[in-house]
Amino acid sequence: MSASADKLVMMANQIGRFFTPQRDGDPVAAIADHLEKFWDPRMRAAIVAYLAAGGAGLDGPVREAVGRLKVAKVPEKGLSA
Repeated sequence: MSASADKLVMMANQIGRFFTPQRDGDPVAAIADHLEKFWDPRMRAAIVAYLAAGGAGLDGPVREAVGRLKVAKVPEKGLSA
């Protein structure tokens, strides 16, 4: 796992540990909503790609939440439209 992937996994799991014990609502939906609202599109794309490559280290509810993310195409740096 790369250093950036390690950091994303750690951050995602921290979010999961916050929402999982909440008794109101669906923690997986809350995790996915948080990632959609507060993570940069490049971060979301990276964690989705990480899950697609196996997702080692992601906690169960976080794996599910990342699987629900809708990732927009992120333009590559240096390219003009």
